[in-house]
Amino acid sequence: MGNKLFQEAKIFVDQAVTSATNENIAIAKNSLSSAFANSTLAEQKQLNEMQKRLRQIEQSTQRNEYS
Repeated sequence: MGNKLFQEAKIFVDQAVTSATNENIAIAKNSLSSAFANSTLAEQKQLNEMQKRLRQIEQSTQRNEYS
C-alpha cells in the first residue's frame, strides 16, 4: 500500500517542478509538511531532497518575478 501522504507529496512536488506557480509551490510545501509526520527514515531522506528541489524552484521563480 505505501505511505499515501508520501506519494501525494511526490506528486505535488513534481507538479510544482513542471509548473512553478506560487499556488503549486504552496501546495507542494504543505504536502511535504504533512508527509513528514508518518514517514520512515528512508522516506524522510527523500522528502528532504524534494524540499531542496522545491526551494530551488521557489528561488528561481522569485528571481524571475523580480527581473
